Amino acid sequence: MAQTTETTQTTEGGTAPARLTLPEIGFGTYKLRGEAGAAAVTGALELGYRLVDSAYNYENEGTVGAGIRAAVEAGTVTRDEVIYTSKLPGRYQERSDALDTVAESVWRSGIGPVDLYLIHWPNPAQGHYVEAWKALLDAREQGLVRHVGVCNFLPEHLEALQRETGELPEVNQIELHPAYPQTAAVGGTLDWNLDHGITVEAWSPLGRGAALDAAPVTAAAEAHGVTAGQVVLAWHRARGVTAIPKAAHRDRQRENLASLSVTLSDEEVAAITALGRPDGRLKGQDPAIYEEF
Repeated sequence: MAQTTETTQTTEGGTAPARLTLPEIGFGTYKLRGEAGAAAVTGALELGYRLVDSAYNYENEGTVGAGIRAAVEAGTVTRDEVIYTSKLPGRYQERSDALDTVAESVWRSGIGPVDLYLIHWPNPAQGHYVEAWKALLDAREQGLVRHVGVCNFLPEHLEALQRETGELPEVNQIELHPAYPQTAAVGGTLDWNLDHGITVEAWSPLGRGAALDAAPVTAAAEAHGVTAGQVVLAWHRARGVTAIPKAAHRDRQRENLASLSVTLSDEEVAAITALGRPDGRLKGQDPAIYEEF
């Protein structure tokens, strides 16, 4: 699923493939490791998830790959139905290091080319993020990855990528939740990405529970007969965002997936968005200055 035929473009990395269409919800795997982690991934695919999010720095690419392989071998899914994501860490953003790291990601997962590979953070003070982007275009040209994107990039970082290579990322995964909704007043990047054809994914989409007891959320949950978490995930979908919640337990996986049946009113969406505040980041990780290696 999830790949659509659209126009291609010629860039420094060759001809870009048909763009990727993501499911409306994904499955996060941060801290899922070992046998239990692989079982959680397999279980999520059995329930209907098709977007699985990992990263080099999560140290679980092998776990996630094993979970996907088990689901494929059981006949639950075909490999082509799963969009497997991994991410390039900050310490390997120089071009040759980046290519080696992508190749290692492919080796670790053991399921073939990575469907979507992202730069994890821009680390702008290091000055290598454009170089890293060029490496991902190289990796795509070499068949190591199918689609490329970024995480936590601000508009100025994205403009630099386009200026240097002629290509914007397909996906930008950013911190986005009710306390930090990425509106013009708070965060300010959602509309810029959508206006430039970049799909937005939300990490920590539930805000680690911080807004689940807020009045607009609980009121909507009562009105729709659903959980607060399902309301927040429906809020993401209403704003054109793919949420990637993590859930190790099957009941929570099922609950999150069931949020796809919840449709909020415009008024409910606006009330939840209004919970945002400039200091709403969970850990103050401003991509303009924050660095992660």
